[in-house]
Amino acid sequence: MKNWLFNDKSERANHWQDYDLRDLNGMAGMALCPMTEINGYMVRPGFYRMNGSYQTDSGVSFTINSHGATSCELLLYRPHGSEPFATIPIPKEYRIGDTYSILVYGLKMHTFEYAYRFDGPNVPEKGIRFDKNQVILDPYARAVTGQHEWGEKPEGGKDFEYKARVVKNDFDWGDVGQLNTPIEDLIIYETHVRGYTKDKSSGVSAKGTFEGLREKIPYLKDLGINAVELMPIFEFDEMENARVVDGVQLYNYWGYNTVSFFAPNTGYASQTEHHYEGKELKRLIYDLKKNGIEVILDVVFNHTAEGNENGPCFSFKGIDNNIYYMLTPDGKYYNFSGCGNVMNCNHPIVRNFILDCLRHWVVEYRVDGFRFDLASILGRDQNGAPMANPPILEALAFDSVLSKTKLIAEAWDAGGLYQVGSFPSWNRWAEWNGKYRDDMRRFLKGDDGVAGAAITRITGSTDLYSPEGRGHSASVNFITCHDGFTLYDLYSYNHKHNEKNGWNNTDGDNNGYSWNCGCEGETDDLVIYNMRKRLVKNAFAALLCSRGAAMFFAGDEFCNTQFGNNNAYCQDNIISWLDWTRLEEYEEVHDFVKFMIAFRKEHPILRKRTNPAACQLPPISFHNGYPYNSVTEYNTHMIGIMFAGRNVDNTKDDIIFYCMNSYWEPLTLQLPSLNNGMSWKIVVNTNCEYKDGVDFESMTEKLGPYAVCVPARSTIIFMAE
Repeated sequence: MKNWLFNDKSERANHWQDYDLRDLNGMAGMALCPMTEINGYMVRPGFYRMNGSYQTDSGVSFTINSHGATSCELLLYRPHGSEPFATIPIPKEYRIGDTYSILVYGLKMHTFEYAYRFDGPNVPEKGIRFDKNQVILDPYARAVTGQHEWGEKPEGGKDFEYKARVVKNDFDWGDVGQLNTPIEDLIIYETHVRGYTKDKSSGVSAKGTFEGLREKIPYLKDLGINAVELMPIFEFDEMENARVVDGVQLYNYWGYNTVSFFAPNTGYASQTEHHYEGKELKRLIYDLKKNGIEVILDVVFNHTAEGNENGPCFSFKGIDNNIYYMLTPDGKYYNFSGCGNVMNCNHPIVRNFILDCLRHWVVEYRVDGFRFDLASILGRDQNGAPMANPPILEALAFDSVLSKTKLIAEAWDAGGLYQVGSFPSWNRWAEWNGKYRDDMRRFLKGDDGVAGAAITRITGSTDLYSPEGRGHSASVNFITCHDGFTLYDLYSYNHKHNEKNGWNNTDGDNNGYSWNCGCEGETDDLVIYNMRKRLVKNAFAALLCSRGAAMFFAGDEFCNTQFGNNNAYCQDNIISWLDWTRLEEYEEVHDFVKFMIAFRKEHPILRKRTNPAACQLPPISFHNGYPYNSVTEYNTHMIGIMFAGRNVDNTKDDIIFYCMNSYWEPLTLQLPSLNNGMSWKIVVNTNCEYKDGVDFESMTEKLGPYAVCVPARSTIIFMAE
């Protein structure tokens, strides 16, 4: 139906336009009142409950919020323009509470870009920083202008002056929704959109883009991946702190410096998408989900790209600096993020913003989950103190729109707060298990005194996550991620080699628990070469036989290297780009990883507790060298873990025996006997080259019906049949 938005028939007679309410998705708080002319534009109050900008048949509604401002101006720019062609002060009577909302008639989204200016008090020592001359980006902008081309300064040549576009959402999702794969069943593949396909060896047509990643979906599906975790894809400025070191241009490549939380990074689109930004990303997500692959976004709510008091002001600083950021008593910025500022996530206004943002990505982009960078910051109050029940974490846990969305915390921050195993969860939050990473790295390279810890990590980290309380859905197990050595480099370097970052090798982790196998970096020594491959296979075997979700860094499956750089955040080059030629060189490792992923999927007892085995074997038992020996000593280097339960169809017993010898000499393993005429079959021996259909039985030294020789630094996996 049609509805006139004016007070009397005389206004209708003056040709003022009407609205089709169906086009407005509801009036969203738009009161019935007459239009007013301001600077040549007819305006009226906009949609107060629809933050951001929305195109209608007759104009555009703009809504923004500020608690402390005394006035707000809307700035309109021609596309790519540097100066506004129109400035529209939002009338004070259009402000309801802290919300400014205005509908401007006659605007068409393809003809303009927009921003704001706020006026108000400027008292820096109290953290209040209003500046009536400062151009402010809409925090709810669905698209940010000026940076489509990667590595170029914003249009107009001004650093940090961002404008927004109105975006039309016309993507048809059809029957695609959230996949709701149980988290413990996930094999998560962490990757950087640009680095995954940017190198010419990737073989895709749209290198370094969402489309390029979409071209790799057949590879991901063949490997067995059922979830991708994308490093930051919100709009960020790769030119922030860009510099040249030894003639090489460095960028803020990873993207952990958010400019706009509602907008996809236009630099990752292969084609210009003006006013349809996000369409290529949606097509990528659509096709991933059609192939059974969930999408998890790495999100950064702990800080923004505005930095500290010396950083730029383009968004929250100019809206409500003393609300959006944690400030010291003298108005400076706390820095628990290590990046200059910290978002005040538990303030009600900031909390609502974060909720709105995540709902947007779930509803508009159908994402399945979020990994929260430095998530412990989200548990601090406005003074930086840890909270027992942080409101933002609780709100996310119980939000109705996010109820099926996976929430994964990096449960620490740069301010020294470490909450692995104690992150507030309400049985909704999972955690990157940093203790799994550290304990398994140490055990796999042969350290003393960590065998018991390795057993605990493989069997679900029950010291951190109670199986009765949180089950096997709390721990995201990983040995590598974007932050640190690649898996190949973990066994190729004793020390980090970050010299090319330009900080004299002072940046990056100094305690990566790595081992170079006898030679720092690349080598022609065949013994070392084969040992490195074996250790990579050992790591994958352990990861994929561990209870909880499994995650690894893209390229680890074919021994990708970063040449010893364990903090490649600024390297937009072959250091960070995947070298796909190594897929051919390390095909055997790739095929082994593919086999182990399939093996994990076939045996649910590796991922979680199942129904009890009919043969009465315990769900988990330990056989460290000989049957039912659960003792680990300081010099224990061989562990044996038997998992017993029912198979996927719950039709028969499923019994798997995992054995790892991290010692530098062979050791003897005595296996437990089996009932009901079952016998042990060797399905993995990492000391042997993996090939499809390989007979590990004939390649493994037997010492009797229930005893085998486990080679040095090798994994053997048995299956009862």
